[in-house]
Amino acid sequence: MVSAVTPQNPMGRGAAQDYNASMSVVALLAEVTNSVSPGTLIPRTPGFLGRFGIMLLPLLAVSATMLIVILDRYLLYHRERINLAEFLAGVRNVLRRDNVVEALSICDATPGPVARLVKAAVLARDGGRERVIEAMEEVGMSEVPRLEARLNVLATIGQIAPMIGLLGTLFGFIGVFEDLQQSGGFAASASLFHHLWQALYSAAGGLAIAIVSQTAYNFLVGQVNTIALDMEKASAEATRLVTDNASSRKS
Repeated sequence: MVSAVTPQNPMGRGAAQDYNASMSVVALLAEVTNSVSPGTLIPRTPGFLGRFGIMLLPLLAVSATMLIVILDRYLLYHRERINLAEFLAGVRNVLRRDNVVEALSICDATPGPVARLVKAAVLARDGGRERVIEAMEEVGMSEVPRLEARLNVLATIGQIAPMIGLLGTLFGFIGVFEDLQQSGGFAASASLFHHLWQALYSAAGGLAIAIVSQTAYNFLVGQVNTIALDMEKASAEATRLVTDNASSRKS
């Protein structure tokens, strides 16, 4: 009689249990890796901003600086733009009555470099035409740099913002190739898409910031040029008014 022989487990009961437990852990990790996006495993900024990746903070810092400078310069130019014809007409009328004190009061009550320019001309009226021109040139040399202050920040941002975006694009592609290398050429699509979004959004963000910065720079430079032109007109008119007033007092 041939008895049935029960097959023996070559690994032993304990080794089999360890092997089954290890395979269960591997299966669980594989399931988690395939079902959970990398953004869940690795903390990242959620939503739209998270797609900028590592360049989010530099782009936010540059854009915040740009907005602060634009608002500051725009408010300054808006405050210091005046009705040139009306202002000069008021100064002309009081100077014709030889009322220098009222002319200075009008200049003090009017904001902007034009009023300060005319005030300097009125104060230097007794020194002759050359002294009047010299006094106005001194005021102009201090006012124009004050108007142009911080505009170079916008010009700089317009130049470096695309470079920051390009740097983010390179970081994105570096992340793609790192994932491909680590996974042997078969990286999860979610991880690859994250790096590609970083590359595209960084480039787009840098270009958008540069466009806004350059446009604002050109606009604000135009405002400075307009104020400078008003200063030139006021300088010529103030020279004529002060010298005519001085000659009439002498006569």
